[in-house]
Amino acid sequence: MFALVDCNNFYASCERVFRPEWRKVPIAVLSNNDGCLIARSDEVKEMGYKLGASYFKLRKKLVRDGVIVQSSNYTLYGDLSQRVMGCLEELAPIVKVYSIDEAFLDLHGMRDLEAFGHHVAGTVKKWTAIPVSIGIAPTKTLANRIGKKMKETGNVYVIHPPYPLDRIPIEDVWGIGRRLSQRLRLMGIGTARELAELDCMTARKSFSIVMERTVRELKGESCIPMEDVPPDAQHLMVSRGFKGKVTTKNHLQEAVATYATRAGEKARAKNVYAGTLQIFIRTCPFSRGPRYVNNASWSFLEPCNDTLSLVKGATTCLDRIWKDGYVYQKAGVMLTNLTTAEKNPTPLFEKTSGQSTRELMLVVDQMNHRYGRETIRIASSGFDRPWMMAREFLSPSYTTRWEDIPTVRA
Repeated sequence: MFALVDCNNFYASCERVFRPEWRKVPIAVLSNNDGCLIARSDEVKEMGYKLGASYFKLRKKLVRDGVIVQSSNYTLYGDLSQRVMGCLEELAPIVKVYSIDEAFLDLHGMRDLEAFGHHVAGTVKKWTAIPVSIGIAPTKTLANRIGKKMKETGNVYVIHPPYPLDRIPIEDVWGIGRRLSQRLRLMGIGTARELAELDCMTARKSFSIVMERTVRELKGESCIPMEDVPPDAQHLMVSRGFKGKVTTKNHLQEAVATYATRAGEKARAKNVYAGTLQIFIRTCPFSRGPRYVNNASWSFLEPCNDTLSLVKGATTCLDRIWKDGYVYQKAGVMLTNLTTAEKNPTPLFEKTSGQSTRELMLVVDQMNHRYGRETIRIASSGFDRPWMMAREFLSPSYTTRWEDIPTVRA
């Protein structure tokens, strides 16, 4: 048996952890630059607000409806996610993190699954203040999303034959995207039940072996095991739109250096090394003025993940594609040709970055983790940063910055 633990309205729930007066208040979380709604509490969903709706069009209506609007605080969400996953690892023998707010548990051999599910949900809520829903089923596809679809059973649902698949639209089946759901609906398949009744060989011939596997999983046949080792990442991307329009090379260079720094932090956290770095810059695609889009790449003699090498490569690429006279709206840095430490080749004729660089990056990461991001940072990433993305309603980083730690008075 498998369990999918899904944090309820995760971003909105994170905003409520340190604001108990918001527990029953409608909350909406905005995307980068406060552009659109990316997370909604149940109260906001019931009001009819759609995911992805533009904030500037709804600003006045949100105020009238008493909705609290928050800018996305990914530092807070990431830290609380780690706490939730750490809690799950204390409770279950095998945990596979699926996303920032979801994880699979392997429950094979366990008895009284419903009681265990309630124990997990209660413990996570007690230790982290994050509410979760748990679907438990013989396959991962059946477990996925079941807990949220069957809310009348509480936050834990154990699915047994006959599986209640009539209530699940085909779009909500794990692994069925928009295009596949359109093809399936043309075939008269609109629910998970109808997909489960599809012949397995027909699913393979008409679609793929992946579709056959999905059909078998919906029938109750486990075909997707718990992966012990996650697949290697293919690339790492950091990109942001600017708060104000950037017209100077100095400000654009600060942005590119900042994104390269963040990409390096991600690479070191995943213990991967980049063989190639790519950057892109662009003006606003909807602007009436002159438009410009370009990109450049830099290949390293030795795959690396240290900030100094990545920033040097990114700024060198910027020198190649920078053009004066344009108003830039977005930039990004992507690391590709990723390798792990075991697969990282040692060049025959070139000097390696050396142990000293690795130790330096280790110290920098430890300091920034302990005292807050960018406690130590490279000077070329700037200080005032007028180009930083807009986050008008940003909540404090309660768990990662000393000055933001809440004060408790008895």
